[in-house]
Amino acid sequence: MTESTPVPPPGCPAHGSGERIPMYTPDFAADPHSYYAYMRHYGPTAPVELAPGVEATLVTDYGAALDLLQNSGDFRKDARRWRDLNEGRVSPDSPVLPLLAYRPNCMFSDGAEHLRLRRAVTESFGRVSSHRLSESVDRVARYLISQFSNRGSADLLNDYAKQLPLFVFNELFGCPAEIGDRVMFGISGIFDGVNAEQANQVLFQAVSELVTLKRTRPGEDVTSWLMQHPAQLDDQEMAHQLVLLLGAGAEPLRNLIANTLHLLLTNDRYAQNGLVEEALDDTLWRNPPMSNYAPHYAARDMEFAGQKLSAGDLLLVSFQAANATSAGSNRAHLAWSAGPHACPSKEPARLITLAAIEYLFNELPDVELAVPEESLTWRPGPFNRALGHLPARFTPVDPRRGMPPQTPQIQQRPAATATQARERGGLWSSFLSWWKA
Repeated sequence: MTESTPVPPPGCPAHGSGERIPMYTPDFAADPHSYYAYMRHYGPTAPVELAPGVEATLVTDYGAALDLLQNSGDFRKDARRWRDLNEGRVSPDSPVLPLLAYRPNCMFSDGAEHLRLRRAVTESFGRVSSHRLSESVDRVARYLISQFSNRGSADLLNDYAKQLPLFVFNELFGCPAEIGDRVMFGISGIFDGVNAEQANQVLFQAVSELVTLKRTRPGEDVTSWLMQHPAQLDDQEMAHQLVLLLGAGAEPLRNLIANTLHLLLTNDRYAQNGLVEEALDDTLWRNPPMSNYAPHYAARDMEFAGQKLSAGDLLLVSFQAANATSAGSNRAHLAWSAGPHACPSKEPARLITLAAIEYLFNELPDVELAVPEESLTWRPGPFNRALGHLPARFTPVDPRRGMPPQTPQIQQRPAATATQARERGGLWSSFLSWWKA
């Protein structure tokens, strides 16, 4: 290796220019910035491995990322173009397949079909007013905090950030108790890797039942509005758009809330000066919740950013690495992606995150990190930037008047199977019972 070539970071097995850099190890999760610095010696793109045997090209340069995201002629979203999958080089049980395989939704479609589905999604979700969204976040935040406020300690990831987006989206989508319990089981299982195959089946069955319900009993909710949209989505299309919206509203928001809380709790400048919004923007810049994603497929054999590509090659954008190469302000980050497939709900996502954090600090003003910062761990995975836990402590606070008696901690009630969730009642059922009390 020449003197000008960086040495791979500790734990990285890539010791030659022909080696692919693994993005699924604990070492990568612990210090991704060192890996990105090493990747840059390849140029604007780097050869990576997303999971054992799953190869991709990662775009790490800001300008190249924009070129890819805005070029819908040379780069397509339809995963049925993925050559390695089509030729059997990707195992059907690969852990990354659920987030890369084709689904008939607006994320994995191109052209006129993409425009039709995206318009239905954006216009339906756009009918949720900021006032209603704020009310929903406050209601859910109040409930979740009531579950741990008198303990004086909590895991702000699993007790709060992980649960809040799921509760809010269940409410906005009009989920009744039993369907909502299975939605939460399904989403959590897919992203946490616990019974992922079963969780995926449970989730799709639950949203399919929700579609059937709303066909006969529509309400003032996103599911009903999506169903009534002029795009005239059929039941299959409805189910797939709902799975996409629930997934996109769960994992990224969970990480965004937790990562912003992490910055606020480890950097006094933000918390002491009330700079929650600035902390949010800095988090989106340095630790975006989905740090590497936006899968695209080369439409033809070509050269891109100095790299030769074959038709059907998989490319991903590293939002986290690309942001670091931009000379712009932290508002110029790529965390929401860009181009025709940019996140359609960035303003609601900002509102949910800011409202959730501000409510928490209002209720628990002396909350602080309960462990040394260096002891925190980040969940391995090629796509997300996600903490494993966020332990905090604070002065115990009695639940407000009208709150129900304290129930068991959320993490003490895992939904091990869909059958158990039905038999004992799940998290969503508990929330609805509290809300209606």
